[in-house]
Amino acid sequence: MNRSMDRSAAEMTELEARSLGLVLRDCLAQLNAVQAARCLVAVASLLLVLVTLDPFPDLRDADVANVVGGRMALAYVSWGLLAAVAVLFVATTDAPALKSLVPPLHLCLVGWLVINIVLSESRGVSIQRFVLLASVTSLAVLLPLLPPTQRSFNLCLGAAALVLLALCYLGVFLAPQYSIHTALDIAEPQLAGDWRGSFGHKNVASPVMTILVYVGIYLSAVGAFVMGPAIAALAGIFLIFTGGKTSSVLCLAIYVLASLVYVTPGLWLKRIICFVPLIVMNLLTVGSVLSTSLVVMTRLLPLDPTFTGRSAIWEFALAALAEKPITGHGYAAFWDDVTARQTAQGAEWATSAAHSHNSYLDLAVTIGLPGLLLVILVFVLAPLGNFQSAQAHSRSGALAKLFLTVWLFGLYYGATETFLLERQNPIWFMFALAVAGLHFLARFQCVAQMEPKP
Repeated sequence: MNRSMDRSAAEMTELEARSLGLVLRDCLAQLNAVQAARCLVAVASLLLVLVTLDPFPDLRDADVANVVGGRMALAYVSWGLLAAVAVLFVATTDAPALKSLVPPLHLCLVGWLVINIVLSESRGVSIQRFVLLASVTSLAVLLPLLPPTQRSFNLCLGAAALVLLALCYLGVFLAPQYSIHTALDIAEPQLAGDWRGSFGHKNVASPVMTILVYVGIYLSAVGAFVMGPAIAALAGIFLIFTGGKTSSVLCLAIYVLASLVYVTPGLWLKRIICFVPLIVMNLLTVGSVLSTSLVVMTRLLPLDPTFTGRSAIWEFALAALAEKPITGHGYAAFWDDVTARQTAQGAEWATSAAHSHNSYLDLAVTIGLPGLLLVILVFVLAPLGNFQSAQAHSRSGALAKLFLTVWLFGLYYGATETFLLERQNPIWFMFALAVAGLHFLARFQCVAQMEPKP
């Protein structure tokens, strides 16, 4: 009897080994150079935007901005080449998906941006930065189409996340002066002790870590029981040590909100759940500088909705908007040289700001109210309708929820920071990727695995 049991166990072990060998052989057989190259472009794009070509900047160096700026030519070439390769790959296999990206509304937004650039106060600056925006956004939009299957997309996403997290933690433990804010930082020594990893500021590290928490939760939901929890835990711990209050609060709140939207059946109910709190949040922040009634309401809140005195910046930006409400001052061309502008007495420091700390207000200032309206239609309203359609057709529920969560996080994060249409900003890249993912899921079914070869 014992010999029989030993023989059966040995046979089972041999059978399992043989089955594993067959799986590996099938995977290798299905993998070809083109598919591997598509995955490589996807991972390279994620690493280029998350790690950048200038990781771990030394904020103690007064010339750090010049060093980073001096490598912009390499950044333009890198993004341009990756975008061109991505377009070639996708055009050969996903022509219907490409065609779905050019409805009249999208063309109107691109057309308005072109008009805005022509009328820009600094046309050369706007053209230069728009070229980079076009390359980065093209890659973000096409990235869901590059990996041949949903499983390979998951692996690309997980691999890029793990590489970034490894770099950030290695930086913190091996080179803290380059990955943690210090009292010797030239710009903001008061942030000493806050982790920033490979990024140039904790306010970039914290929202990226929030998105990686969502990625980890998604990977766990689709069966990556080691990689998924590891990414979520490592990103969550890093998020806490960044000291990013906005991202830390939004991290859980947005996931709960997305889960509520996920189980809500009707589109109008979904819109109420998504947009009413967002409108209230913008009214209590930017709106508070326009209405005395809102000011009274904000004083009753247990927190500071101006986020440590940003009301002066909002007032300054609103005054700039009033100067050119239709055409705006030009795409990405307003905040470079605002020190000579007039401000209210006692608020002169607002002219040293790099942006308006509100994505929607910033867009109104730079591309005008028509441009802001088009961005809202394309990036705020349409994605929720796409999610509803994807959900109605039962297309990749876990992936759709990931895209929904990242999109929602971007909407709310945009009420306190500026990232919409901001070139190689990693938050913009992941937001655009999520919007594109919802767009494709509403129209096409995900490829779960490659078809077996005859």
